Amino acid sequence: MSRSLADWLSYLEQLHPSAIDMGLERSREVARRLGLGKPAPLVITVTGTNGKGSTCAFLASLLREQGLKVGVYSSPHLLRYNERVQLEGRDADDAELCEAFAAVEAGRGEISLTYFEMGTLAAFWLFEREALDAVVLEVGLGGRLDAVNLIDADLALVTSIGLDHADWLGDTRESVAFEKAGILREGRPAFCGDLDPPLPLLQRVAELDCPLFLRGRDYDLIVSEEGWYWRGLTLDGRVIELDGLPLLDLPMENAALALQAYAVLGMPWEFERLAAALQRTRVTGRLDVRRVSWRGRDVTLLLDVGHNPHAAEYLASRLTARPLNGRRLAVFGLLSDKDLDGVLAPLQMDVQSWAVAPLDCPRSRPAGELEAALRNLGADVHACASVAEALLVQCGHAGEDDEILVFGSFYCVAEALEWLGQQAEAGNGSAG
Repeated sequence: MSRSLADWLSYLEQLHPSAIDMGLERSREVARRLGLGKPAPLVITVTGTNGKGSTCAFLASLLREQGLKVGVYSSPHLLRYNERVQLEGRDADDAELCEAFAAVEAGRGEISLTYFEMGTLAAFWLFEREALDAVVLEVGLGGRLDAVNLIDADLALVTSIGLDHADWLGDTRESVAFEKAGILREGRPAFCGDLDPPLPLLQRVAELDCPLFLRGRDYDLIVSEEGWYWRGLTLDGRVIELDGLPLLDLPMENAALALQAYAVLGMPWEFERLAAALQRTRVTGRLDVRRVSWRGRDVTLLLDVGHNPHAAEYLASRLTARPLNGRRLAVFGLLSDKDLDGVLAPLQMDVQSWAVAPLDCPRSRPAGELEAALRNLGADVHACASVAEALLVQCGHAGEDDEILVFGSFYCVAEALEWLGQQAEAGNGSAG
């Protein structure tokens, strides 16, 4: 009897003794057995502490605008595993994923693979079968030992370098940079969106003789109230510019990084088409505005998966740039391995009321800990039993000029999206 996608995912969760087991040896051997090679003629790999997802989405939009067949592999997903594997702008369907998992299962033999390793090899298998022109690969964790790094990238992008996943990547920006530099390949272009790249990244670039494109030196952007300006370099060092680009909901520094990567490919450079590709790029759960009709009034929600201090600082900057007539109310949940104080510090002045909740995950931080930390900061806070309950509390408090900020974890945003879907089914309606 064939397995459903739900059956496969349940099976993958118990296949390996550890959820994370860094290293490429197991995946490389299984890829060899499966005969997997380069999944497309053009491979772009993206790593970074924050901004990977939107950078990948911008790249895919730019390439698809030129008529290329593009695949994207990203993680984690919010509602459906299918979100992780995109084939020409659509999520892979259940049947495709089940076939890919079956192929990897048959090829692995006695080799034990983690959930992420199985998923990565399945994505590569699907990409090869689709005969794509390009694939964009988002690193899951770090870079050097991540399963995505089995593939030699033609372009390697590092969005930002901050502290996260310290148990695996170390507790300094230098150790994180060393791991992320592992996606670089000899002589192939490298790109960095961090304005202060740590020395290990620069040293690795020098060792591999990679052409390097740095934000603030080789490319940059200037944002105004009317739009934004971008300048960058072609592969042969010629300066190119775009002026009057429309403002975006997603981080424009990630769009700028994607534009610089696109610029070295020597593809058509037409303002209208590039601007249109950037403008239509959307990433669920990243600065994602939703509206719900609640007891006769419209309530606005802003969903963001920011879950570490670097992401919280960026989110705070975006909140400052979009002031409200009313109040900002938060629904907040966080995993226990994240820096609670570091996440709260940038945002405490932007939020007038908090509703905190545990997440539907064994690694969740208890709501009581979140409540205590916020009370120590003098915040108005309610502890709730679930994200759904927290949303009910804040919707009950929110006026039409207020905004509910839902953030702190992919799990928090995923539960909010499920709740919004239930409201839509009940006739309350929600819109992006």
